[in-house]
Amino acid sequence: MGLDGAVQNGTNQVRRLAKGRVVETAARAGFVARGVLYALVGLLAMRIALTDDSGQRDGSGQQDGSGQQADRGGALTEIADKPFGNALLWLLGLALAGMALWRLSEALFGQAGQDGRKARKRLASAGRFVFYGVVSYTVLAYVAGDKGSGSGSSDRQSDDVTATALDWPSGQWIVGAAGAGIIAAGLWIAGRAMLRKYRKHLRMSEMPAPLRHTVDVLGMVGGLGRGCVFAAAGAFVLVAAVRHEPGEAKGMDDVLRSFRDTPAGPWLLVAVALALVAFGVFSWASARWRKV
Repeated sequence: MGLDGAVQNGTNQVRRLAKGRVVETAARAGFVARGVLYALVGLLAMRIALTDDSGQRDGSGQQDGSGQQADRGGALTEIADKPFGNALLWLLGLALAGMALWRLSEALFGQAGQDGRKARKRLASAGRFVFYGVVSYTVLAYVAGDKGSGSGSSDRQSDDVTATALDWPSGQWIVGAAGAGIIAAGLWIAGRAMLRKYRKHLRMSEMPAPLRHTVDVLGMVGGLGRGCVFAAAGAFVLVAAVRHEPGEAKGMDDVLRSFRDTPAGPWLLVAVALALVAFGVFSWASARWRKV
């Protein structure tokens, strides 16, 4: 066998592995882990909406008193405080690594479906691979002992990143473009949810009718809420760029709290929190019915 044949044979073996049972199992575990994070963030946001949790932040960005963060850090802390919390966090981090592995396989060999090998879809999968790789790393670093890695305030991290970017040459334009891009991503997520684009990725025809209706509602409501959170976060980044004030950029915790501070009061945050929980449950349904 020549060199070209050996390379082709090796490529075919990697492709079969990427489409095999191991990567499929990793992907489904990743959807379960994603659901856990979104459901916990939603429940934490609900707690904030329904309690007097307006204490001042200390120097580290944490809520003073009994306040909690409605973000990934708050979710990790919530899990760590439970019995067998560290074991659960190891499973969560490894499952998210499985999601990253699946997204990498999609970037290399294409997604499921007729148009799965299009360049834009493979590029989107590459971006998701990076995202879930980073999230997995922060969770595993946290449970391994680096408590500042996963549980740090998302609001303080957002301030620091924005401040650094604003100091770059043309930093104001870069931050503004990033804000506009996040807004666009949020609107895209919400729009796809409203149009029920998620249906083509699920084996809807195999679901019993009541389950199919429930998953449909969860996908639409959850995607709409998730998109609204992204769009709001992008709006704050855009304001930070226009005013050249890094403190105007907000992490997920402050973004969610901003819904509570609208004229609609805590009930808007309740609605968004329920939508995030719905997206978490939808992720669990995806773990079973997603085309991988």
